[in-house]
Amino acid sequence: MKIPKTTNRYCPYCKKKTEQKIKIVSTGGKRGTLTRGSLSRAKKRGLNRGIGNKGKWGSRPAISKFKRKTKTTKKTNIMYTCNECKKSKYQKKGQRAGKVLQE
Repeated sequence: MKIPKTTNRYCPYCKKKTEQKIKIVSTGGKRGTLTRGSLSRAKKRGLNRGIGNKGKWGSRPAISKFKRKTKTTKKTNIMYTCNECKKSKYQKKGQRAGKVLQE
């Protein structure tokens, strides 16, 4: 999928149609290391040490072919930046494409 570098679209801040820069943003947020329920926080509490059944941190069986990730492409997230007011609008809904190129 080819995306142009600039488009004319409505800017909600200027309240008119302006030329806007297009930027492809990475999908999904990064997981915080010290959020509640995170692995690193639990390991710092010493939950993965000791003898006996390790439970969550014990040995896991090999992943079968049915449980592997099935989707081969990711949806693209697009960020529009207005050239007049320099404010950005983030559009989450994107198309699924194998390769996203900017012309």
